[in-house]
Amino acid sequence: MPNATGSPRRSRPAVLFDIDGTLVDSNYLHIHAWQRAFHEVGLPVEAWRIHRSIGMDGSTLVDTLSGGAEDDVQKRLKALHTRFYEASAPLLTALPGARELLRRVAGRNLQVVLATSASENELALLRSTLDCEDIVSVITSSEDVEEAKPDPDIVNVALAKAGVSPDRAVFVGGAVWDVVASSRAGVPCIGVLSGGVSRSELEDAGATAVFDNAEDLCAHLDSTPIAALR
Repeated sequence: MPNATGSPRRSRPAVLFDIDGTLVDSNYLHIHAWQRAFHEVGLPVEAWRIHRSIGMDGSTLVDTLSGGAEDDVQKRLKALHTRFYEASAPLLTALPGARELLRRVAGRNLQVVLATSASENELALLRSTLDCEDIVSVITSSEDVEEAKPDPDIVNVALAKAGVSPDRAVFVGGAVWDVVASSRAGVPCIGVLSGGVSRSELEDAGATAVFDNAEDLCAHLDSTPIAALR
């Protein structure tokens, strides 16, 4: 994608999007993959505990849920998760309204930024599922930061690549970790329920508004902080 580095039109305000659970229906595939991985190494973890950690930095998730297991066990857990998740890739789908939302944002002369800490392999699957390469200005990945959400680094990197300050951006995400990370970076966050987190939790974390999913957000776009970016 020729403009994936974010070099063109750097002065335009930007909307930063998390992908998992926000644009692509992938969170529960991650949960199942992690559950299988923990079972495989003899450290079974309840699915709800995994769900509560989805969207968090991967290394932090593994360390927390494994109870600080040895490094080789944690590395095996990550490898198994990748294997199981990639095996479920045919089940990945764009969430309702995701593509329309991205195109509506781009049509407002705003940069579309995919601010994710997904690995390059996972990101390739997500990008293929979204199929919106022509309107994406900037993409981040796990290669850009040492520690992901709730650390704000991935948001700061996305802002730097887009060439905008926090006051000229809005973040859209479906996890508490998205809201916390964007808030720490000084970027207002719009929450969506498609990540499987409750409205009250997203609001308590600091989300400026919460919608059911991308489709719902798209229908109310004019009343959100995104409209004010113009």
